[in-house]
Amino acid sequence: MKLRNRIELFDEYGEKREFEVVATFGLDDVDYAILIPIDQSGEGTWLFRMEKDDKGELLLKIVEDDQEIKDAYSAYESLMKERMQ
Repeated sequence: MKLRNRIELFDEYGEKREFEVVATFGLDDVDYAILIPIDQSGEGTWLFRMEKDDKGELLLKIVEDDQEIKDAYSAYESLMKERMQ
């Protein structure tokens, strides 16, 4: 698990937003990133699926499936509990 980096992403309107990468982790052969928006407090965490395009470049795709979100956050919470022990 990697922790605490900052990245800039563009939203659906082409506006640049800065995020802090809280953690990256894998679950069932899928990699995820947990991000917190730096410029907008109170928005909570965002869950992204990490994928590669045809050129091997990293893409972050927002997770919209409710069950996938639940499973990924559950895995993240388990990883954080393990780190605390």
